[in-house]
Amino acid sequence: MSFYRRVAIILIIVLMINLVPFSVAEGEETSPQQANAEIQIESPAAVLMEAKTGKVLFEKNMHEKRYPASVTKIMTLLLIYEAVENGKISWDDIVTVSEHAGSMGGSQVYLEPNEQQTVKTLTKCIAVASANDASVAMAEHIAGSEEAFVKMMNEKAKELGMNDTNFVNACGLHDDAHVTSAYDIALMSRELINKYPEIHELATIWTDTIIHKTRRGEEEFGLTNTNNLFKWYPGANGLKTGFTSQSMYCLSGTAERDGLSLIAVVMGAKSKQARNSEVAKMLNYGFANYAVIQGDPVGKVVGSVKVYKGNVPAVDCAIKKDVKLLVSKKIANQKIESKVELPEYIQAPVEKGMKVGEIIYLFQDKEVGRSDLVATDSVKKASLKTMMNVLLKQWF
Repeated sequence: MSFYRRVAIILIIVLMINLVPFSVAEGEETSPQQANAEIQIESPAAVLMEAKTGKVLFEKNMHEKRYPASVTKIMTLLLIYEAVENGKISWDDIVTVSEHAGSMGGSQVYLEPNEQQTVKTLTKCIAVASANDASVAMAEHIAGSEEAFVKMMNEKAKELGMNDTNFVNACGLHDDAHVTSAYDIALMSRELINKYPEIHELATIWTDTIIHKTRRGEEEFGLTNTNNLFKWYPGANGLKTGFTSQSMYCLSGTAERDGLSLIAVVMGAKSKQARNSEVAKMLNYGFANYAVIQGDPVGKVVGSVKVYKGNVPAVDCAIKKDVKLLVSKKIANQKIESKVELPEYIQAPVEKGMKVGEIIYLFQDKEVGRSDLVATDSVKKASLKTMMNVLLKQWF
């Protein structure tokens, strides 16, 4: 192997380590196989995933392709939030409901053709009441047609590694070709809650109202959340239910306690009570057996470095990102160690936020992550007068 090839491989490994701010401790954590012996799930497919790392803590037939019903709307919501973030749409946009969107049936808020609602209102209808009509109206608003939006859904699924998934519509109405898996549902749930944690604000609305705006005037309509998990399970904060006679009862349930964020997915449960109890059973297992420990906080100053030819002699260096670690509770009392790597000096000028070094985190003597150290201030290049003053002070 050539010298340059070896260097390239080393750089790729270092880059991959640096891009993962949240790691999993090896050694004493409970494996999914051990979990399978402790958790009895009757539903045909299920998975428990830690949200930050994507680590699977329990699984049963997690790659089995099944019908997701309205759990599909997790992807619809994800693409809505992305479209807002990218400036393609705004929360205050007015959406005109088409004949197609108004004809969806199933779970709906009874939008009428040509009725107008804001993006914010329709998104609330999707997240709270699982509205098929609102989902299709938003799909058309973002992509021009539901078919074009479904193409976006499948492209995003591929990007996320959802290899068991094929979407046919934006809302989850039954189609034999519209399938996904418990694992893929966990993947898209993870992307949504990590990238847009504000979804929890909508997902935990129990009851609300919207105002239908039609030619007949304005009429109030009540919304009730299809997911009651957050009403009784401590820490629950979402996410999405689904049901058809073909899919049976499905749920992607999310919860967080003491910094530990979990996603529990059940597909094909025999009843609402069964899907809730089995999701709770998996969440209980996760919270009982795992914990999160973390290194120094973002922004903490951990050293300084001299600035050659700067208008000040040195600049402080601060941590750019968190490093957190998922561990078995058996070893949660141990600490993450760290070591700081800084050059002897850097040359002016220095921009605030510029990388000047690294902090490396160790757990049980193994590297579990690293963060850039960045300059806390800008440093200009020193003028000739400043340089002369520095030299005179050094000489005398």
